[in-house]
Amino acid sequence: MIVSLAILGAAIAAFGPVDTVLKILSMPMRRPGWYVWVATFNGVALITVAALPLAALAVWALARRRSATGVTSAWRMSLAEVGIVYGTVPWVWIILLPGDEAGAIVSLVPLRDLLTMDTGQVVGNLLVFAALGFFAPLRFAALASVPRILALAAGCSVLVETAQYVLRLDRVSSVDDVLLNTAGAGLAALASRRWWHATARAS
Repeated sequence: MIVSLAILGAAIAAFGPVDTVLKILSMPMRRPGWYVWVATFNGVALITVAALPLAALAVWALARRRSATGVTSAWRMSLAEVGIVYGTVPWVWIILLPGDEAGAIVSLVPLRDLLTMDTGQVVGNLLVFAALGFFAPLRFAALASVPRILALAAGCSVLVETAQYVLRLDRVSSVDDVLLNTAGAGLAALASRRWWHATARAS
């Protein structure tokens, strides 16, 4: 639910009122085709929303299986695992879609690109690894530390930005994207910090 609200909030911040967002999400239905579904923001967003029941079913199935074997905190572990995947994969998928720049561009000057980003870009970058930052400490006791989450998110972000350049996706591989991705994960980790002690006890 938290991830779904975050996705909806990001879409509203980027595109405006709810009715506008719904029109954008319905575009793949009006123009069916594999490219529209898997290689556009609208298609990925719609697939993400449609996959929410499957994510909930996966949480239930994993939790039930663990509970049957006597695993403690089965529901929290299962929710964290599915939450990491469901809340991260769509954002990375969108980032790795072809862009509209004239070739692969690298920007290594901190805060230069940030000044030119609109609200939707800033919010989107903050949410890329937010699910990872929120759920990873709840699943892995070793990651129940803000510095470790920041290091993990920074490493993942660098890999994604490098992939954008290596794959020649006509996007800007920017250090500011890494900073925002890392900051979003750190803020999300702080939001779940009150539940970290339960992970430590279970371990």
